[in-house]
Amino acid sequence: MNKPIIGIVGNISYETEGVMIGEERIYVMRPYVESVLKAGGVPVVLPIVLDKDTLKKQVEKVDGILITGGQDVNPLLYNEEPIEKQGGITPDRDWYDIEVIKYAYSLKKPILGICRGIQVMNVALGGTLYQDISQIPTAYIKHSQRAKPDLPTHTVEIKEGSRLYNILGKTIAVNSFHHQAVKDVAEGFKIVAQSKDGVIEAIELEKEDYFAVGVQWHPELMAYKGNEKMLEIFKQFVKACFKNE
Repeated sequence: MNKPIIGIVGNISYETEGVMIGEERIYVMRPYVESVLKAGGVPVVLPIVLDKDTLKKQVEKVDGILITGGQDVNPLLYNEEPIEKQGGITPDRDWYDIEVIKYAYSLKKPILGICRGIQVMNVALGGTLYQDISQIPTAYIKHSQRAKPDLPTHTVEIKEGSRLYNILGKTIAVNSFHHQAVKDVAEGFKIVAQSKDGVIEAIELEKEDYFAVGVQWHPELMAYKGNEKMLEIFKQFVKACFKNE
């Protein structure tokens, strides 16, 4: 049986030492790769390219798109000026992610967005972000944990009847590594999970026949260490990609 090919969007970093200092690196963290493998998919890294025709060919060759974590999304992309707590941005990746999401969405390719992934997915399709959680009046939970990456540190409540509810149930404990969050949800999407302080933790497409889900936590870090609940997110994503072949 053929396995679906999952395009994992790469991130950007720069060499800080050695003979290649200053050179750009495009990479993905291993837990993304292993989680896709465990879920039955074939992971391939999508390097960031700035040619739209090449980008479209990349998207056409895969059965689903995984948008990974990374730097902050440029607030100018959702018509806001940067506040003091705005973090580092990567304009090339912003452009690439947004174009990949828009094209995959137009082709109805399944999309899973993780951490930055939920944020840039929301922005790409017309939504906005809180540049920092301190802008949310109700926020009081620590959303940037100091514990081991695979350890859950707070809970989220999931809306009954949602795709994510069918995967995880009503309440789930998650890890947390973010200071930005979804603000206004893109048209056609709905909020399906929130932390107890009201921060949006997951969104998904209202249409039930198409898998487009974003989560604010990092399920790959937990699935990589044996968390079967979190692995189920990837299994359902890969299953949706089977249908898309």
